[in-house]
Amino acid sequence: MNVAVVVRTTAGICAWLQKKCLGGSTVVVGRDARHGSDAFATAAAETLAAAGFSVVLLPRPLPTPVLAFAVRALDADLGVQITASHNPAADNGYKVYLRGGAQLVPPADKEIEAEIAAVGRAVDVPRSLVAPGGGDVTARYLDTLPALVHASRRNIRIALTPLHGVGGEVALTALRGLGFLDVHVVTSQFDPDPEFPTVTFPNPEEPGAADALLALAAEVDADLAIALDPDADRCAIGVPGPGGWRMLSGDETGALLADHILKSAPPNSLVANTIVSSQLLAALAPARGARYARTLTGFKWLVRAGAGLVYAYEEAIGHCVDPTSVNDKDGISAAVMLADLVAQLKSDSRTLLDVLDDLAMEFGVHAGAQVSKRVDDLGRIDSMMARLRSDPPAELASRAVTMTDMLTARGPLRTDAVELAGNGIRVIVRPSGTEPKVKAYLEVVEPASSREDLVRARATAGATLDELRKFARTL
Repeated sequence: MNVAVVVRTTAGICAWLQKKCLGGSTVVVGRDARHGSDAFATAAAETLAAAGFSVVLLPRPLPTPVLAFAVRALDADLGVQITASHNPAADNGYKVYLRGGAQLVPPADKEIEAEIAAVGRAVDVPRSLVAPGGGDVTARYLDTLPALVHASRRNIRIALTPLHGVGGEVALTALRGLGFLDVHVVTSQFDPDPEFPTVTFPNPEEPGAADALLALAAEVDADLAIALDPDADRCAIGVPGPGGWRMLSGDETGALLADHILKSAPPNSLVANTIVSSQLLAALAPARGARYARTLTGFKWLVRAGAGLVYAYEEAIGHCVDPTSVNDKDGISAAVMLADLVAQLKSDSRTLLDVLDDLAMEFGVHAGAQVSKRVDDLGRIDSMMARLRSDPPAELASRAVTMTDMLTARGPLRTDAVELAGNGIRVIVRPSGTEPKVKAYLEVVEPASSREDLVRARATAGATLDELRKFARTL
């Protein structure tokens, strides 16, 4: 990732837009606070301007959801966000949004790749100076959030960390502006810092990444702990329980938000999650009078799940709680809605864990986990997948399973993945799309006959999950 790569990439996008008869249209360019982001965003904006486009270069480092919002709010035909999200400090990236604020999907991606390949030397690509603009976009984004809050009393205490990213100021402004005044921040992680000095990997899902947040939450006796990833498009939460503070999984948070949203959503609304996310949403949706859709991994597919979409999530702590405003995952709006839910529950002397117990009673305990296997030779990934396809296990954890090769599936769920499922267990194995890894997504569903039976059901599900982990480690 360097300026030359950015210039040639942007020139390819310019050519693609012009071939789509969109020359001269509006393009929004944003950035995070990583190393190089300022120079890369400037290079992209200047290349677009020289090609005759009307460019809105956002004036400072801002969350990715603000860029996605701006594409729709400013009636733009394209958006570019310079960000590597929660990747390590040395990384950076170039993210493209189409009209309406959704991420790039085929065949546009291949068409743009072909245009980039036809671009000559970066030094020969014209560039024109661009003045920053769009200064009111963040305020307009914040104006969409009050519609997500319904609690009459908002007297909860929140601990918050943006993990050295760009979400801290916007999230704090959002929460306090909505009446959640008692917010405590992890001071050492609040200001943007491209070195991410206090965490090895700036991803709330990584072991240890949320330790400072949970310590602060315990110290101030908070009701809710919120961790945003560095570009604030993902949100993870921590809750207090009998054994102390713990982070919820993306699937647990997804079930809580879906149940909350569907209580006030129109009948026959649509909710969606991905093939590797929990099956709980598929059971919850019809019980709440809603439709359910399953998509491939990634929000570029989730937000295109169908008409009437009111909520979508992926197990990797991505949540889209307001598709009409941000047609992508948005950690800040998710945090606002979770704060509202916690405040409502507190008024009734209840907690998020109480709601998870209710859902487990109604639909069974859904216990999930992920096992990743990193490789040095990318060829090993193909051989691992081929071996699994040619000799799939007939049973896992002493339960019979059936193999489905999703590479041979017809329709929108065709992908390089293998699903092993049956008798309350499911394992999906797929190559990572961004890292040299094979990932196994595990889930066990165990019915519970009573609230008292939840302890047994969770213990049984946990033991079965351990057996699935052993299998996944042998891939």
